[in-house]
Amino acid sequence: MMDRRHSIALLGGAPLSWPLELRAQQPGRTYRLGFLSRGPRDQEQFDALFDELRREGFVAGQNLTIDPHGLGLRVEQFQEVAIALAKAPVDVILATSGNPAIRAAQQTTATIPILGVTDDMVGSGLVSSMAHPGGNTTGVSLLGTELDGKRQELLIELSPGVRRIAALADSNQTGSRQLQALQDAARAHDVELSIQQIAKPEEISGAIEAAKAAGAAALNVLASPLLFLQSQVIIERTAALRLPAMYQWPETAEEGGLAGYCPRFIQLCRDILSRQLIKLLRQARRYSGRAADQMRAGDQPQYGEGPGP
Repeated sequence: MMDRRHSIALLGGAPLSWPLELRAQQPGRTYRLGFLSRGPRDQEQFDALFDELRREGFVAGQNLTIDPHGLGLRVEQFQEVAIALAKAPVDVILATSGNPAIRAAQQTTATIPILGVTDDMVGSGLVSSMAHPGGNTTGVSLLGTELDGKRQELLIELSPGVRRIAALADSNQTGSRQLQALQDAARAHDVELSIQQIAKPEEISGAIEAAKAAGAAALNVLASPLLFLQSQVIIERTAALRLPAMYQWPETAEEGGLAGYCPRFIQLCRDILSRQLIKLLRQARRYSGRAADQMRAGDQPQYGEGPGP
C-alpha cells in the first residue's frame, strides 16, 4: 500500500525470481551507469547516491563506470545522449530530470532498464500502472502535483489578507488539468491566481517580473527539475522584488525562500533512489536476445513508502 504521507510512490519495489546469478554482484564485472539529467555531477544529492552505491560494493573508477555525458544537459540534448548510452551500452539509465528525460530513454531502448524520477509516471503515461509498470521503466513518482496544491494552501495561510498570488510553472512538466485545479483551489479561498509559464531558464526572470506586475503578493514555485536547478535565480529575483516564494524542496527554502514542503531531495536519492538503482545493477547483464527478455525493470510490482520527515 502506498504511503501518501510524503507523497512518494515507488515503482519496482520487489524483485522478480530472476536466476540466482543475477541477484548478486559478479566478481570481476564492471557495471556501466548512464544518466539523463539537467543536474551536474557535483550536486550533493549525487554524492549521497554514490556514497550508498559504494557501501554496497559499486565503486566508481573500480567496478562502476559512470558515463559523464548525460549530466548537466539541456532538454534538447536528452535524445542524442540517450542514443549514445544505448549504443555504449550502459546497464542502467538513470533519468532524474522528469518526463522529458524518461521519454527520451524510452524512445531509445526497450531493453535497458530505465530508472526514472518524475512527478507522476502513471498520470504522464510513462508506465501503464503502479502495480505493473510494464516495459523497461521503473522508478519514483514524487506526486508533486498533489503537493503543489498543498503548497499553495500553505502560501495563502502564510500571507494573511492576500488577494493575488502567482504560480511559476514549467510547461514541460505541469499540465493544464493541474493548473486548472490550482486556479479552482485559489478561487475557493477568494484569491486570484495568475499563472506564469516558462519552458527555458532564460524565461524565468521575466516570468517572475510579470507575476509581480500582475499584482501577486506571493509566488508558488511548482514542482519541476528545471525550476529546482534554477532555484538561485528564482531566490535572487524574488528577493529583489520583495516577493515571498514557496518551493518544492526544503533545501531551496533554506537558501533564501519563504518555505518548502516536500521530503528532502538528498534524502530521496540516498534512501530510496539508491536502493532501486542497486537492485537493478545487481540484476544487470548485457541486453541481447534472451537476456533482454529475462530482465525487464517494468515487470516488478510496486510498493510505496516515503522517507522520514
